[in-house]
This record gives sequence, structure tokens and C-alpha cells, in this order.
Amino acid sequence: MSRLMVSVSGVRGEVGSTLTPGVIEKYTLAFGTFIKGGTVIVGRDSRVSGPFVSNIVKGCLVAAGCRVIDIGIVPTPTVQMAIEHHKASGGIAITASHNPIQWNGLKFMDHNARFLNPEDAAKVYAMGDNHEYELKEWSGLGSEEIDADANKRHNEEILKLDYIDAEKIRNKKFKVVLDCVNGAGGLIVPQLLEELGCEVKVIHGESNGKFAHTPEPLPENLTDLRETVVKEKADVGFAVDPDVDRCAIVDNTGMPIGEEYTLALAVKLVLSQKMGRVAVNMSTSRASEDIANYHNCMFVRSKVGEINVAMKMLEIEAVIGGEGNGGVILPELHLGRDAPLAVAMSLQYLAEFDGTMHDLFLSLPQYKMVKEKVSIEGMDPDKVLASFADTYKDEQINLLDGVKIDFGNKWVHLRKSNTEPIVRVMTEAPDEKQAQDLADRFMGEVKALM
Repeated sequence: MSRLMVSVSGVRGEVGSTLTPGVIEKYTLAFGTFIKGGTVIVGRDSRVSGPFVSNIVKGCLVAAGCRVIDIGIVPTPTVQMAIEHHKASGGIAITASHNPIQWNGLKFMDHNARFLNPEDAAKVYAMGDNHEYELKEWSGLGSEEIDADANKRHNEEILKLDYIDAEKIRNKKFKVVLDCVNGAGGLIVPQLLEELGCEVKVIHGESNGKFAHTPEPLPENLTDLRETVVKEKADVGFAVDPDVDRCAIVDNTGMPIGEEYTLALAVKLVLSQKMGRVAVNMSTSRASEDIANYHNCMFVRSKVGEINVAMKMLEIEAVIGGEGNGGVILPELHLGRDAPLAVAMSLQYLAEFDGTMHDLFLSLPQYKMVKEKVSIEGMDPDKVLASFADTYKDEQINLLDGVKIDFGNKWVHLRKSNTEPIVRVMTEAPDEKQAQDLADRFMGEVKALM
């Protein structure tokens, strides 16, 4: 049986195993009590288990005295934007993000339309675990209503951005292939592309939750998209995850350029128009950092996790930021990862660039990244990381989130998992061999401690 994942990113588990009606109930009631029975936006991705989870969530919120606004099958960032639109007290996105079909979960958001910060998240989880929630009597019950226009408003707000010249994109008449993995993206991204004058070929666009392939938009999962881009002679291909907060790009040759470069493209677009600060997480590619340095802009890193990046962006008043998993955050829209936004920004930069998407990719700083994991069963992960911190104390080292060691033109980042007895080993270097060699070296050093 898998473990229930309870973290700053929300609650996730396997339906019928670790994510039970009781688990959904206790954390939802705790959240409803925590926000003191205000207005709550509820949206979900397209998972088959979504309707039953949604019914429990909405019922519990009504029992806690909340006014529930159900916005249906939508991206997670659309929930965030609906919180702002309705001036709600918070929101719940029912999704397990990129996890497989048997998973589902809850992402909790506050009145600022951001994920709960670590302190508030811990408080809600403790309230749920200790059954410290309030049930209203009949006269104090909440209510439920429907808002069917959230996806439409989301696209409209993207098209209003100063960075997006819709007419310029329309004049290019781009041919685009889109893989929505049968997630929520099928109800918003094709419509955005059509508004931008693109000829759109959608694959896996039914929002039925029956994922056509492993849903995380990594290169190894994009075979159908790659083949369709080549077959259709498309200008570009986009893949989004089930809750549409991550976007990966396939260029006109059918090559995945890597999720890291979705963010790099957005950073380059913004900084070419406006000077400002940039914030990303500790594991994000140096490509975005090189672009910020080129424009003489401050570049700051945070702990891994969307809320950590968002809080850092708020702190330094960043103009652009995100995570290297294809998650672009533009504060002028909202402080959350947003795949429809990433699609529009990528097309905007391509429209301004004199060349193909492949040429555009090659114009960016070039790095290769390797992501591995190694078992540390029976070992204390904090002691493992402390050992590396001591061994490499004379190198350029950062202990903000795990152990990151910079070796000039390459780096390694070691992080423990909160859900598995493993250490994640991430490396980046100018070419794949150097990145893999560095990963192999540190995986070997971890194993040597056993």
C-alpha cells in the first residue's frame, strides 16, 4: 500500500487505499473550520474519482458553514484565479497533479489565492488529525452554487497581459499539436490556442480522466506528441499535466526541449520587455539564471515547492519566476504555476523570434540535467545529507534545501524525500555525459555510506 502524502503541496493518496472518504472528510472539515466558514472555490481535474471526492468535499464545506462555489473541471491555476475573482476565503483543487490515475488529492489555498504556507498547512492537518473542527447546526449550514465561466475568464485574463500580442501571434498562423493527456487541459488550452489564431491538433483531449499515458509531461511520456508534431509538420507541440499547472514543449523537429526550458523561455520574454527580479527553486536549471544575469537582473532561489517560490517572489517583488518542472509563475496574472500562461508566452516569444522553435531553443543557454534517486532504506536521511555537507564544506555549497554543491559549470543537488526512504540526486552540466557522470558519482557516494 502506498503512503498518504501530506505536505505543503496538499494531500495525495490512492483512492480506496490511502485516500479514503474519512481522510477527505477530516481535512476538508478542518480547512472549512480554519477559514471560519467563508466562501470556498472548489474545482477539480478530470480524474474518474473526481466526482465522488468533490461531493464529499462540498458536503463537508457546507457542513462547516461555507459558501461553496463549484467551478467544475478546471486547471489548478484557474481555482487560484477564481478565488481572486470571487474574493473568496480560500479554495480546494481536487487533483493529484501528475500522479497516476489511481491517485487523487486535495490542494488547499488561502484568500490570497496561494497554497497554504507551511505553518498554516501544518495547522490544518493537525486540526484534521485531532478532529478539531466545527460542524454547524441546521441554521448555520453553508450553501452551494455553480460558476461555469472560470476557464473562459482565465483565458481572457491571459490575453489581456501586456506581454501577449494576440494579433502578432494570430498573424503567424502557427500549427500546434496539444497533448492534454485527457486531463483538465482539454477544456481550456485548445480554446486559448484558437483565440490566438492557431491551427490546433489535439491529442488525448477528452477530459475523462482516463490518462492516455503516464501523465507527468516528461520526455519519455511524450512519444505520441513527438510523432504527431512530425506527422503534422507542426511548428510546436505542447503537453500539459492533468491539472494544467505544468507545460512541456516539443519543437518542430519532434524533440522535447525539456521542461526547464518552458520557464527559461518565459524568463527571456519578460526580461526582454521589463527589467526585474527573478525567483526559482533550488533545482531549477541554470539556463534561467544565465538569462537573468545577461539582463543584469537579480536572481534568487527558494526551497523546492510552489508556495516557497511564490513567497520568495512576493518577498523580492519578482516580475517572473517558477519551477523547472514546466511551472511558470507571472505575478501580473497570479502567484501560481500556470500552463495556459506558459503556452501563450511561448507562442509570443516564437512569434517575435526569426526562426523555428528548434532554432529558438538552440539560442538559449544550453545545459543537460539528470534526475535520479537512490534508496537509503534503514538510514537517517538527515545524517546522510549532513555527511555530504561536511565532506564538501570547502566547495561552494548551499544548505537551504538539502545539499547543493556548485562545481563551476556544473552542480549536484541532494534532497531527501518526505514520503519514501530515498535521496533524490539532481545534476546539471553543459552536456549529458558530464551530468550523468556527476549523478553516478554521487549516487555511488550515497551507497557507500550504507
